[in-house]
Amino acid sequence: MYYCYPIYFYPPQPQFLAYRQFPEVDPDLLYDSANETKKLMKEASVVLDRFASSKGFDKQVMTAAQESNMDEVKRLIKSIGITSDVDVHVNPDGLRLEFVSMVGNTECCRLTVALRWNKIVGPVKL
Repeated sequence: MYYCYPIYFYPPQPQFLAYRQFPEVDPDLLYDSANETKKLMKEASVVLDRFASSKGFDKQVMTAAQESNMDEVKRLIKSIGITSDVDVHVNPDGLRLEFVSMVGNTECCRLTVALRWNKIVGPVKL
């Protein structure tokens, strides 16, 4: 035996919506975060320009990474002349650079650049 239950729909009442209050927005952190991210993008562009223009530099970074010499990889990246904090992660397939910036004591933005150096077929997580 089947039973049919009525479906009740109560549309929102306009008088209740009129009293809903939203907090005042403060765009300061978003503004600062956008400006800091623009700086990170410029620094990432400097790093990418160096990788794109010097196979010798690329070979040094890859050799240090292959030897698990992360201090040397980080030193090479910093030697390009960037001032931002950069977290460097390597694996056999490539390199991931995370440029991080702070506004006050708050991490406001993070820009991740993933580059590949191994020709493996199929999806690979850098």
